[in-house]
Amino acid sequence: QVQLVESGGGSVQAGGSLRLSCAASGVINMWLHMAWFRQAPGKEREGVAVIGSGGNTLYADSVKGRFTISQDGAKNTLFLQMNSLRPEDTAMYYCAARYGETWYLLRENDYKYWGQGAQVTVSS
Repeated sequence: QVQLVESGGGSVQAGGSLRLSCAASGVINMWLHMAWFRQAPGKEREGVAVIGSGGNTLYADSVKGRFTISQDGAKNTLFLQMNSLRPEDTAMYYCAARYGETWYLLRENDYKYWGQGAQVTVSS
């Protein structure tokens, strides 16, 4: 099992930057893959970015070129650097993790472990 605790987030004007962090504890091994999701009011939760245990990354088209997912060397902290933020990026952001052989999955139902969420608000 793995436990996830997010930090960061907040409010920023359009064009600004924010960085989210997610501290992971528990069983961290080569089969653990981590991702960021977000959910805006009245909308379904959507995948933002995923990083495999080998460091491969995949992004949703809506954030490609603006957001960067990364991990520290020990792979117990996940980051999401968000640049050029837009009002439509406003959402609750969640850190998620799963064990498995396939690293590039970015569907909500594929992830078993979730953080509590961090609010990101972008004003125009």
